Amino acid sequence: MADRTLHGTGATPRSGVGTVVWYGRDISLPDPDDVKVDPEAEGRRFANAVDTAREELASEREATAERVGEDEAAVFDAHIQFLEDPTIEEAVETMIGEGQPAPNAVDAAFGEHIEQFEGMDGRMAERADDLRDVRDRLLRLLTDGERVDLGDLPDGSVVLAERLTPSDTAQLDPDRVAGFATVTGGRTSHASIFARSLALPAVVGVGEALEAIEDGTEVVIDGDSGEVLVAPDDTERAAAASDSGAAVVDASVETTDGRHVEVAANIGQPAELKPAVERGADGVGLYRTEFLFLDRETPPSEDEQYEAIRETLDTFPDGRVVVRTLDIGGDKQIPYLDQPDEENPFLGERGIRRSLGPDSDLFATQLRALLRAAADGAGDLAIMFPMVATVTELDAALDALDTAAADIEECDADVVDVEVGVMIETPSAAFMAGELAARVDFLSIGTNDLTQYVMAADRENERVGDLHDPSHPGVLRAIHRTVTAAHEEDAWVGMCGEMAGDPDLTELLVGLGLDELSMSAVTIPEVKTAVSDTEYSTASERADRAQLAATRSEVHTTLDT
Repeated sequence: MADRTLHGTGATPRSGVGTVVWYGRDISLPDPDDVKVDPEAEGRRFANAVDTAREELASEREATAERVGEDEAAVFDAHIQFLEDPTIEEAVETMIGEGQPAPNAVDAAFGEHIEQFEGMDGRMAERADDLRDVRDRLLRLLTDGERVDLGDLPDGSVVLAERLTPSDTAQLDPDRVAGFATVTGGRTSHASIFARSLALPAVVGVGEALEAIEDGTEVVIDGDSGEVLVAPDDTERAAAASDSGAAVVDASVETTDGRHVEVAANIGQPAELKPAVERGADGVGLYRTEFLFLDRETPPSEDEQYEAIRETLDTFPDGRVVVRTLDIGGDKQIPYLDQPDEENPFLGERGIRRSLGPDSDLFATQLRALLRAAADGAGDLAIMFPMVATVTELDAALDALDTAAADIEECDADVVDVEVGVMIETPSAAFMAGELAARVDFLSIGTNDLTQYVMAADRENERVGDLHDPSHPGVLRAIHRTVTAAHEEDAWVGMCGEMAGDPDLTELLVGLGLDELSMSAVTIPEVKTAVSDTEYSTASERADRAQLAATRSEVHTTLDT
């Protein structure tokens, strides 16, 4: 058993069984000594390849936005930037001028930058994959190489590869592909993010042992445990094939002893609304408004934002839709907003800091659009401010909301009564939770950033990956403190970070007192089932012990007993 079970990082809590199809790019470059190079002709070939690649990227971006989501499609914007990078373009043209064939020049110029990014940490290291994608696209065009159509694989295929780039993963059809596994990669890689959006079983970072599996081998991909099982027996095969996840529960759920917990969806753009409804979401716990500002040269108008939010409210006429105001900065860049080049952008000008500063006009426009949508939409709107660290910031944001309400005629008493909340993402906000909750209706804990800041561990840095775990006692105590302080002020508390979508942690979160859990649509049925199976009184006692533990191992021991 052990010798046929390979271990990596699970990207999606799904299992699948199928037949291995290896995917790679063996592009043969010409031998410069055997080729007589006409620099002018090679330069034209390179320019034509760039133009064609640009058209392909634009087309794939549009298709990915429609099929997977706008957040995921935004990676193609980075690809276009790399394609048009003047430094790389100049290096290629210089090498061509020195007598190198265009494919060799592209390979060398991109290779130097890929090597530089590979020496970095976290998200910057992942840029190497983006560069590879652009390089290989150009090489294919320059060498007339065939591109394997990952969107047209045989039914039941399991794709194995050294790595999958965003444009690779975006082609995978979850109705035909049983899963994928890669030699390299981590949970935050583009391939992993796409896999979760597609509800596709995936295991990444398996290592070189994966390369021993041959084409045509039957394997199980267990995206929950992070295992690749070679040559499964009948029992293992049947278990994986039958894993379609928990049954969808359309009704709201409560614990066995009657405590209601709302289970909502995180939404990045309109295409994600239908899957959220189909997976049984009670509403929307996090609507990211950033997508409205992407893939354009100017900010969206007030009417455009109104229409987008109105559509979401009408999709959940009996539910609540929590809309986060514009949250840019950190790793979210919108070029036309002239964001500063900061040494540490995660500790810089982001979220509410920009909304109260350089983006104050955009903030006012967005607030007016939200209030108008609340007046006309079917569902209940809640407005949430991101990255609040001080009471002063919250007071200023509330003043801006009052001003926006006074600016529009539609703002009657019903609209004024929209719920208002704050994201808890910093230690300061957790410590000040009581004072913040006294001014708003709810708090929503963003565990991705909260864990990063509490543990002083970059969530994109694999070297400190063990520290970026929300089950560390320090993070649990921050959550416990937030919930307790908010409830004392009669405010409800939600969670919209990745922790909320982990069914293995649902009992803990219910025990900590969370009133709402919001997540990617793929795990909503599992979390609803876990809530229904939880006894709140027992979960509360266990959660109290867990947050008082001294180590992460003690936390898990408490949860397992």
